[in-house]
Amino acid sequence: MASNVQTLRLRRKEDTKPSVPLVSRHSGILQDQLRRSARKPWNPDFSTAVRIILLIRVAAAMYTNIQDCDEVFNFWEPLHYIDHGHGFQTWEVTPLYAIRSWAYVLLHLIPARLPLTLNLGKRPAFFAVRITLAVVSTFCEAKLCRTVVEKVNERVGRYLFFMLLFSAGMWNAAPALLPSSFAMYATTIAFTYSLEPSSIKNKRRTLFATMLFATGAIVGWPFALALSLPFVFEELFIFGGDRVEPSSRRPWMMSRWKRLFIAGLVSALIFVPVTAIDSVAYGGWNIVPWNIVRYNVFGGSERGPDLYGTAPWYFYILNLLLNFNVLVPLAFISLPSLAVTYRIDRKRLGMSKPGPDQSSPFTLLALRLAPLYVWTAILTAQAHKEERFMFPAYPLICFNAAVALYLIRGWMEVAYISATKSSYRASRSIIFGAITCTVIAVTGLISLFRVLALWHYYHAPLSVFNHLEAVELPQLLNVTGLLPPLLPGTEEIDRPSVNLAPIRAFDLRLCLGKEWHRFPGHYLVPNGVKVDFVKSEFEGLLPAHFKESHAKLTFKGWWDRPGSRITPASLNDLNNEALEFYVPIESCDYLVDLDFPKHPVSSHLEPRYAVDNETWERVLCLPFLDASHSPLLTRMLWLPGSWWQDKNEFGDYCLLKNREKVYMKEVEVASLVQEGKL
Repeated sequence: MASNVQTLRLRRKEDTKPSVPLVSRHSGILQDQLRRSARKPWNPDFSTAVRIILLIRVAAAMYTNIQDCDEVFNFWEPLHYIDHGHGFQTWEVTPLYAIRSWAYVLLHLIPARLPLTLNLGKRPAFFAVRITLAVVSTFCEAKLCRTVVEKVNERVGRYLFFMLLFSAGMWNAAPALLPSSFAMYATTIAFTYSLEPSSIKNKRRTLFATMLFATGAIVGWPFALALSLPFVFEELFIFGGDRVEPSSRRPWMMSRWKRLFIAGLVSALIFVPVTAIDSVAYGGWNIVPWNIVRYNVFGGSERGPDLYGTAPWYFYILNLLLNFNVLVPLAFISLPSLAVTYRIDRKRLGMSKPGPDQSSPFTLLALRLAPLYVWTAILTAQAHKEERFMFPAYPLICFNAAVALYLIRGWMEVAYISATKSSYRASRSIIFGAITCTVIAVTGLISLFRVLALWHYYHAPLSVFNHLEAVELPQLLNVTGLLPPLLPGTEEIDRPSVNLAPIRAFDLRLCLGKEWHRFPGHYLVPNGVKVDFVKSEFEGLLPAHFKESHAKLTFKGWWDRPGSRITPASLNDLNNEALEFYVPIESCDYLVDLDFPKHPVSSHLEPRYAVDNETWERVLCLPFLDASHSPLLTRMLWLPGSWWQDKNEFGDYCLLKNREKVYMKEVEVASLVQEGKL
């Protein structure tokens, strides 16, 4: 009978997909002590981080001001010269001195040329370059956040993400066309590799980090190499991820030194293309990174960066507080905070005590916090200080601040457990998350108000030059018959794009006096309008014009912009004024000037052009903050409402038109149009 019994067995279908190995949550340098088995804190994955950061960085590329005239005259203008054959030339970009790299400038030529191939004009090219830089910064920042999550701690990675995202400093630095910004990108990626503990088995870390640090220094700014000093120290002397018996230490150290030396030699190959490009561009052998170091360090007493201004030792502290507010004290107490944690919350640095043949997490984390201190100490010791010099360390400020915030949270947890005698109650408390969230929210809001202040108080120069291109010059073409007039009531968004090529017939000259340092560059001035300087009270050296090249950019014969190989006679490295670079004010058709009606100041060389209504017509005047007559807090931050804004005083940033000269040119061009000669 048993043979008539049938047995059914139900088996689960086997999964043919390979199992994904679980990633250990608590494998970083810093270890959570509460809720270790709970759901991990939210962190964006790489793709999500890129998309979120990109929104902010592209907005910065479109709306941030140009903070430094060096960005315009030493980088935007050479790029414009390569692209269009004319622009301003500083002494730094001459073959006699050669302390600016054409190799760095050429990196941005493709995004600058792309809008022109689509017939979009020069202004879109300006923003295309900025957006490209914003995209590069976005990927670097997202990579850093994810690496911190994996190698340091999940909460530290989350704090870092929001600190980077809302930082006013990163808003300014990310889309800037500056070697220090390039060094920031390279240093950020190099830092992601250096977060891994050094190990004999991990050759990839040594090679990639060394090459990235070298790239930032050689292509960007050579002094940024100082940020690699803690990495070099770890590579040469610290066990890192290795366990080394006393008897094996000598061969271990020899192996480490050899590996770093080889990585350095490989990285030095970056000099080859950079030196080749710069030598071709300057028409002679030039190693630009060495030229930069030689001028700034070995220039002697008569020359050097101090000629362009000095600042007190606390300059960077004040400047960083503007850009990072509460993150600055957090960043600079990170190392002391680590020492306190080592005393009162040691388990946060690892559950087990390291042996004598290992490196402690304390040492490893201290080395990762050290670059900011090294960089700040070096820059503070220099008399000549500028905001952009701190750019390479901006992401590290956020990293140090994120670590400090996490360590302080750990102290609060220890204090809470000590007071309540219950780790369970501590694990259920929302106090710790609320406090850290409040810090992140406060720093984000202050940064937002700072960004809005920069826009409302100082954006007038970019808006004025936009008005020149979008409104004033098309009107000239309209009144002379070179451009059909718009229909009445046409909205700005419905205006067709205007070909401003016929503006050459007017032979217009736009002049800059005391506002020369706020000139945003030739990319925002249509071709056919010449830009020149008129004498003001400034007695330093202003740029000359590159020798114009009307040939279309082809790079036949390797380089077809001969102006880069010529040093104008009066350009010098002593900041001595060259009077031949000025034009008479009577020759100017348009003038950009700043006037403060409530606190007027005038002199023979700087009269109040904006109130000379007989000669100059106000085409457009926009408010510009009078910082010297505005309270400190209200000029630092922007808040809505008259209760805040009425405390500030503003001047008029004006585009002025020479009534007689422009009218005569209108009549002349109109007659040529009627005669059919145009």
